[in-house]
Amino acid sequence: MFVIIFYVPKVNVEEVKQALFNVGAGTIGDYDSCAWQCLGTGQFQPLLGSQPHIGKLNEVEFVDEFRVEMVCRAENVRAAINALIAAHPYEEPAYHILQTLNLDELP
Repeated sequence: MFVIIFYVPKVNVEEVKQALFNVGAGTIGDYDSCAWQCLGTGQFQPLLGSQPHIGKLNEVEFVDEFRVEMVCRAENVRAAINALIAAHPYEEPAYHILQTLNLDELP
């Protein structure tokens, strides 16, 4: 099992989460569409060569963004990241993939 963590503008959070849910992320046992999210402020500065969705070249931009976390089975991780990239408004979305352990599977 893995945890996918990503950051997405407030206005896009539901559509991006749904894209990941559609490929199997966010499923825990008999539950689906499982996620945790927290609102915060992201910042970035578009550099020469970028095509920013929000912001201007060489100016720091601050955006209300959600940090979203959801579990994902190993067989769905690649599809989930592909869905994230396709649905996300940013040219280069920030995300993390963490591997987890299930204590029931340990000796």
